Amino acid sequence: MNKPATFESGVKKLLIFLGLLIVSPIVLSLGFKALRVFKEAPKIFIAYGLLVVGGFLLVFAVYYGFKTFKTILDSLFNQ
Repeated sequence: MNKPATFESGVKKLLIFLGLLIVSPIVLSLGFKALRVFKEAPKIFIAYGLLVVGGFLLVFAVYYGFKTFKTILDSLFNQ
């Protein structure tokens, strides 16, 4: 059974979402900078890894944002 969404859980999710909004573009830009700097074979995998992680974080931030605002709206309108 799903427990009802509370406003406190919505605020906690909102803080996590704001953290994701800050971290994901930073990781993505670090990946692009590393791709420009590293040209040898072993180090370029670090750059590609950062790009993949940054892209995943960006997509997850969008998904988590929708879930967060749905939780907040459910807690506001179900009272």
